[in-house]
Amino acid sequence: MNYPENLKKGDTIGICAPSGGISEEEGIKKLELAEKQLQEMGYKIIETESVRTEERGRSASGEQRAKELMELLENDDVKLIIFAEGGDFLVEMIPYLDFEKIKTLKPKWMQGYSDITGINYLWNTLLERPSIYCEMIKKYAMRPLYRNLADALKIASGEEIEQTSFEKHEEIIDFRIEEQEQPLENQECIEEIQDETEELAKGYDFTQETKWINLKGEEKITFRGRAIGGCLDCIKAFIGTKYDRVKNYIEKYKEDGIIWFLEVFEMSTPTVYLTLWQMKEAGYFENCHGIIFGRPLFVRNDYDIEFNQTVKDVLGDLNIPIICDADVGHVSPQLAMVNGAILEITSQNGKGKVKTTLQ
Repeated sequence: MNYPENLKKGDTIGICAPSGGISEEEGIKKLELAEKQLQEMGYKIIETESVRTEERGRSASGEQRAKELMELLENDDVKLIIFAEGGDFLVEMIPYLDFEKIKTLKPKWMQGYSDITGINYLWNTLLERPSIYCEMIKKYAMRPLYRNLADALKIASGEEIEQTSFEKHEEIIDFRIEEQEQPLENQECIEEIQDETEELAKGYDFTQETKWINLKGEEKITFRGRAIGGCLDCIKAFIGTKYDRVKNYIEKYKEDGIIWFLEVFEMSTPTVYLTLWQMKEAGYFENCHGIIFGRPLFVRNDYDIEFNQTVKDVLGDLNIPIICDADVGHVSPQLAMVNGAILEITSQNGKGKVKTTLQ
């Protein structure tokens, strides 16, 4: 595995939008608060051209998005890239990336999730370069930073950490700002700006108890291996394409063993079944020591079959440990999972731990 240079204070963090961009007023304010906080922490910030634009779900054309990512990859001052948004159309920019040239460039830490899977997943399996599957730039407006955000920066700084599951989680974060119908007097304007800033910078809204589930009822699960994964909605797009090097990857790292971390943004349970079946029949779960599934955000339980039962139905014959409802992916907060690193995962009594080794 080709590890990047460690991030340190004074280094530059690049912000790029290879999928959707940040164009709404609220999102721009959060972006600027996030940049301010990272600068206060001692980092320099640069944005690529299309971070603050979006049309039809894209920050720019696929070619332009690829060009902007390449700009950051070629900039030796940039040690970490944090992506702007997820979305649906990241795949449009993949054909415009020069993977042969990227192989000649120094590896960089990159961070994002959801549609950013299209980068994280390919960087791992094609280039053998790790990346961090965790929150994107706007969450860094949060004051104080929640521990998963701080942990992601620690990993980019070269720390080998052990993360523990969260006590609670939320469903959907809504940071809507109420617009004023009438103009305010000066002092009221100042107070309103302060209130608005506090609202934008507030933390997660926990409403649900977190409980990791050992799918086959095991009292305790522990497995270790080299991690590969991301958003299942995105991974399925690459199966069988010219970018599919998963079989080569899991064969090369079979001595380490493979662990998959997977999560769903929006699928029906039959689609989940079919996607996992395709991955299984394609040999993706060979040399696999275990699978951890994050809490799905939007799942339609067709035929009255729920997500966890679907996973059991399709993967139950693999004879490997499987964890569900873990702190991975769209339902915040999410642990910082490192695509390509050695992870040791433990689940017992509804709680979990993820130990990251950068080797």
